Amino acid sequence: MKRIRVLVVDDSEFAREGIKVILEGDPDFEVVAEASSGEEAIRLTEEWMPDLILMDINMPGMDGLEATKKIKSLFPYVKVVMLTVSDDIAYLFDALKKGAQGYLLKNLNPESWHEYLKAVAVDETPMTRELAYRILKEFSPVDHEADRVSMLTGREQEILAHVAKGLSNKEISAALQISEHTVKNHLKNILQKLHLENRVQLARFAYEQGWMGKRP
Repeated sequence: MKRIRVLVVDDSEFAREGIKVILEGDPDFEVVAEASSGEEAIRLTEEWMPDLILMDINMPGMDGLEATKKIKSLFPYVKVVMLTVSDDIAYLFDALKKGAQGYLLKNLNPESWHEYLKAVAVDETPMTRELAYRILKEFSPVDHEADRVSMLTGREQEILAHVAKGLSNKEISAALQISEHTVKNHLKNILQKLHLENRVQLARFAYEQGWMGKRP
């Protein structure tokens, strides 16, 4: 395959160097440019026409999500993969809504980066949620048993359905007309009952059990 031309976008020079080191470990990738802001990413995309953009989410000024939305409207051909250290599932859904084809957690091992980015680069269709969860699966392995859901109360199942749709605690609070504190306590109970450790694992569990399509 021809080399995948990459634009690296991160406001941290240290992070950009680390990303370049990972990519340079595979001859199929070529870093053609670097940007330190969303605005610069848009300009360099037009200048270099990369195949793939690795976009940090949290940057001052125009953040990575807004930059992605703008870039995809101007240059729909380019593939964008969001980079973050956060395990907040809401980021993943927001990234996909903005047009990103992928979502990578920065602490995944380099071999996973190479395989995943190649899959995104050669795929002509937008990234599916199934592919997104394949990456999250490596980050947080989950033992899933559907019958554990029967242990949840009706309210807890409502909250699980909202989590599956990518809603934040604040949005769940508004939807169910309960306080955020109550939502957090319900989530603690849900995690304990399902033997899960964090929201990413919970969202994956909900997805794999088909809760994404259920009405809360």
